[in-house]
Amino acid sequence: MSAPVLLIAGWTGAALLEGPAYDPARQTISVLATYGAPGFWVMSGALLALGLCHLLTAWGLRAAALAGRVALGGGGLAAFAVVLLPAPSSGGSLRHGSVAVVGFTLLAVWPVLAADRSTEAPWGLRPVPSWAATSVMGAGALWFVFESNDNGAAGVAERFVTSFQSLWPLVVVLSCLRHPGSRSDGNAGHPTGYAGDDPR
Repeated sequence: MSAPVLLIAGWTGAALLEGPAYDPARQTISVLATYGAPGFWVMSGALLALGLCHLLTAWGLRAAALAGRVALGGGGLAAFAVVLLPAPSSGGSLRHGSVAVVGFTLLAVWPVLAADRSTEAPWGLRPVPSWAATSVMGAGALWFVFESNDNGAAGVAERFVTSFQSLWPLVVVLSCLRHPGSRSDGNAGHPTGYAGDDPR
């Protein structure tokens, strides 16, 4: 359960260090991770930890289709890139924005790419829940774009999307671990197995 906890703790701690000048409802997480920001190391550390969680989950989630695991791992690498290419203290950044969009897209589509259409698939990897998760992330992205263009609650929308994206891998992992037979052979090559401890 570390991914969502670390992410939320990161932006909460960084916002506290930022002080009352920072408005979490209207300002994005990227503002907290800009060079020179009081909470730079806190937010950057949380993003790095989030990326590591995604990579470890992608490695261990053997029950998922390879394309989905690659997309999830790519989302983890994108989190590293966001830290290496932070948003400027004022104005926009094409590099930062591009990396953030790529990372969001990979994390939004991985549930569908990882889906298993067999009747024996764990619940979190079945097509309907997978498409539902991707749809929620897509709707959240549209909400974020709308709020950003309207100078509205972009911070709230972004936090909703990123929280959901960090939580869904945990849901999938738990569904695999609770699936009948998931531990019957030590998870080695088993279609419903999860290799290793849950890093999330």
